[in-house]
Amino acid sequence: MKLEHLNLVVVSLEKSLAFYQAAFPHWVIRGEGQSTWYGTPRNWLHFGDDYNYLTFNDGGSGENRDLKSNSVGMAHFAFVTTNLQGVIDRLRLAGFELAKYSDADEYRKNAYFIDPDGYEVEFVEYLSDIPAQRNLYV
Repeated sequence: MKLEHLNLVVVSLEKSLAFYQAAFPHWVIRGEGQSTWYGTPRNWLHFGDDYNYLTFNDGGSGENRDLKSNSVGMAHFAFVTTNLQGVIDRLRLAGFELAKYSDADEYRKNAYFIDPDGYEVEFVEYLSDIPAQRNLYV
């Protein structure tokens, strides 16, 4: 079993797409359309490759959870990359700021960005293929 997609409610499809296109330049819009969610019309878009994707649904209202709180909700989600600096450079070039960075672990580097809707997105580059090192918790 593996994770196939995440379904995110967003304010603007265009702003969300700009962030994720910078992070994943090889992904494409797989499909898009309109639907109604419990009586509310909305636009949706699937962005990804043949195996993984993100679903964006516009018309979101309110604020995402305070990431510095212990409120229930998604804290962050992460993607593995083989070129963390390339992801950082592309996102910065697209106008997005790095929120957190760590290279303190000898087996991985992590960078965190906040997307246009307040979701914290982690990008991790593992520096080892050995599971015991990649998954070292100290």
